[in-house]
Amino acid sequence: MAPDEADLAQRFAAGDPDSIRVVYQSYGRLVFSIAYRVLRDAGLAEDATQQTFVQAWRAAASYDPTRPLGAWLTTIAKRVTIDVHRRERRHRGHDDIDGTAASELITLPPSVDHLDDVAEVHSALDELSSQDRTIIRLQHFDDLTHHEIADRLEIPLGTVKSRSHRAHRRLAGVLVHRRTVNGTIDGGGGSDERG
Repeated sequence: MAPDEADLAQRFAAGDPDSIRVVYQSYGRLVFSIAYRVLRDAGLAEDATQQTFVQAWRAAASYDPTRPLGAWLTTIAKRVTIDVHRRERRHRGHDDIDGTAASELITLPPSVDHLDDVAEVHSALDELSSQDRTIIRLQHFDDLTHHEIADRLEIPLGTVKSRSHRAHRRLAGVLVHRRTVNGTIDGGGGSDERG
């Protein structure tokens, strides 16, 4: 941790009221970026950003100033953003906010560099057939088991398992192809919808 950052972390943990403004100036953009990638709405992202810093300030006494402040704030931002996302889904309905992003955020590393990976996965999903997207979203983003997916889609369990395996292979293939060819897509999301 750089000396200035270490000093700021100490002041923040000690409850220095002037430190919150500096912390916001230093990390506000990172927190907003995390929220915006999930919520895809500037107003909601601003709300999540404000809530993140309010929660951080309230929890400042529990913050260990030997830990990187950015990583700690990122953890709070993830939780707050997921809460805002869930609240909006209840108010607006499931389809108004993409349900994929919140689950990805839970495992998102606390580095702004990795935010691009989330966007890349979203974009890669768009390359898949609707059947493949549905299976992946139900399994990973709605946290349904294979049995629950079979019930939801009214198809046999074995069909769910084979479609899931195929969909994951196709998603991995799209991601590998994008990275290999510097973002050029061959349209190979998979058109075989049998199963």
